[in-house]
Amino acid sequence: MTWSYDTVVGVTDADLDLDTALAAVDEAAPLVNAITNDVTVTDVANAVLEWGALPVMSDDRRDAVEMVAGAEALLLNTGDVSETGVETMAATGESADEHGVPVVLDPVGAGATTVRSETAARLCADLDVAVVKANRGEVAALAGAEGAVRGVESVGDHADAGEHAAALAAETGATVVASGVTDLVALPDGPVYEVEAGHPSMGEVVGTGCMLGATCAAFAGAIDGTPRAVLAGVLAFGLAGEAAADWDYRGPGSYRVNLHDAVAGLEPPADATERIEQVE
Repeated sequence: MTWSYDTVVGVTDADLDLDTALAAVDEAAPLVNAITNDVTVTDVANAVLEWGALPVMSDDRRDAVEMVAGAEALLLNTGDVSETGVETMAATGESADEHGVPVVLDPVGAGATTVRSETAARLCADLDVAVVKANRGEVAALAGAEGAVRGVESVGDHADAGEHAAALAAETGATVVASGVTDLVALPDGPVYEVEAGHPSMGEVVGTGCMLGATCAAFAGAIDGTPRAVLAGVLAFGLAGEAAADWDYRGPGSYRVNLHDAVAGLEPPADATERIEQVE
């Protein structure tokens, strides 16, 4: 089952229904091949499964190139920038392009080191990337601005995040997600939306950014129309973060468990789409 739409702008209740989006992922059960880092591989796999999609974590070039040919989405997370890992991502991305499989790029640490920045730029240039999911510092770095990134974390307020996301979307043709306290979603031809959903505890758990990338891949693999799929996925993940905080937890560890449960059992409110606002 795919969820079609006629326009990529003017998001309203009539053309973005989160219950419909969640049902689409669950019924389509898209196969998502994720090449990600060892730190968060389990969280990524579980997030894909919890949305109703099928995760496979094939990261050997001999296997992944063939695996993605039969998948519905490919997630490339550059937490691993070993020479072998980068070449595998490039080759698998080329296979995805050849077979019409949407590629979601999570350029972890772009702007922090030369190799991470060059790897992200190479993948954006060489592949038909459908979605770039990054924190605001990474987006700024890829857009050619001063991206403040320490390790793999964005630092600073990045007041121009909307402009940077819009510029990167226009340059790459990808839908760009700039994650932060509120998430920004920039469409290739404009506009930019702000998604007011989430909880501060999400920033205290390693792996939530990777889970957001996995969410974008799962939704993009099931819903026809990348911008709509991404808006639905970003909103859904933020709402799950809020729901996780409604249950008792003592710190990041127990909140992380809650978050996985919230993703698996998300019941969005009827007014969920009111959390999306066009800002640019």
